[in-house]
Amino acid sequence: MVMTTVGWHIELEFAEDTHRTRAAALVRLPDGSEVRAHGYASRHPSDKNQPRVGEEIAGARALNELAMKMLTKAHDEIDEASGRTSHPLT
Repeated sequence: MVMTTVGWHIELEFAEDTHRTRAAALVRLPDGSEVRAHGYASRHPSDKNQPRVGEEIAGARALNELAMKMLTKAHDEIDEASGRTSHPLT
């Protein structure tokens, strides 16, 4: 059996103001395709300003959306190649 090592590069960028954080996630796949996702976090006015926490929440939400898009992409490719409907594991 031949083992192949493959790597993906995932980028996260953040935009913040005093009450909101937006995260943009991007993964570039070896075939040249890209998948993008976004996540958001809002700070309640009575909460202390903690930009890192907003980044963690928005980033996690963006990565979660990215994961779901990757699952959908994979299942679409399985369906196209097999001619049948695949069923994702949950």
